[in-house]
Parts: sequence; structure tokens; C-alpha cells
Amino acid sequence: MSIAKELRAIETALDNYRERLDTIPDELFAETPAGGGWSSAEVYSHVMQSTLRSSIAIERCAHSNCPPTKKGLSLQGHFVLLFGCFPPVKIKMLDIMNVEKISKEDARNLIIKCRKRIEDIAPIIAKASPDVRYGHPRLGMLNAKQWIKFTRIHLLHHLKQLDQIKRKVASLT
Repeated sequence: MSIAKELRAIETALDNYRERLDTIPDELFAETPAGGGWSSAEVYSHVMQSTLRSSIAIERCAHSNCPPTKKGLSLQGHFVLLFGCFPPVKIKMLDIMNVEKISKEDARNLIIKCRKRIEDIAPIIAKASPDVRYGHPRLGMLNAKQWIKFTRIHLLHHLKQLDQIKRKVASLT
């Protein structure tokens, strides 16, 4: 997929997050689903914070502001970027991920912030050297183009998670 298509897919995903936000009842936004898992508020917090961190990694790669490395993708990184999805297994969240229950207003503001960051870095991605990489905790060392692809994959992954939460909540009513 080209950078332009990745950016359009990210924009579409952010539009989808914004539209879905209005369909989630206020009283259910921070509700933990039956059987456990994240609330919608936690999903929004995680995915938007991750998108912002990814945009920083992209910018660092594009400006060659990364420690030099010969390392590349991990096995999981190869899988995710090749197939465009995460493996169908649950993984334990890393301690570095600060997931919190945010308000719907906070979620709206984070979506706006993410959209602005992506728009700001879009022009520099194509010029980034494929040899300049910044580390992802699970996927290994990614270059700017791999980071933008990861961002799209990650956003789409958590849209599916929101669908699962919606089904769980609907089954209780």
C-alpha cells in the first residue's frame, strides 16, 4: 500500500472513531464489559495515545533523530506488517502502556490531536530513509513507512475491539 493510501486509511479510521463516539451512550462509555476487558473509554485512550506515540516515532525516523541500528523487525513485526493485522491471540498489555478511562470529550480532543499530528508529518514520510528505524516494544525496529503502516493496522484493530464491546453490551440489554 502506498503512503497516500495509508494516510487516507488512517483518516478514514479516525473519522470512524469520531462517528462511533456519538453512538456510544454516555453511561456505557466507561463501563467495563461483562466478562472483563477494556471499556470503550480505555480503548479510545489506548489507541489515540498510541497513535500520538507512533507519530513521534515517524517524525524521529524522518529527521534521522534515532540511535543508529542494524536491527530490524521482530518475527511478530514481520507478521503484522506482511498480513496487515495482529495475530489472533490475546496479549498482555505492556507496563509502558498507560490506559485510563477518559471522557468522551477527552476522546474527541485526542482524535483531533491525532488527525493534526498525522497531517503535520505526512509530507516528510516519503523522504524518510528506510535505514533509519525507531523501536516498537513488540514489533522491533520500524522505519517511518513501517510506522505509518503500523498506525493504520493498529487503528483498524481497535475498531474491531469496539465492535466486540458493543456486542457484549448489547447482549446484556
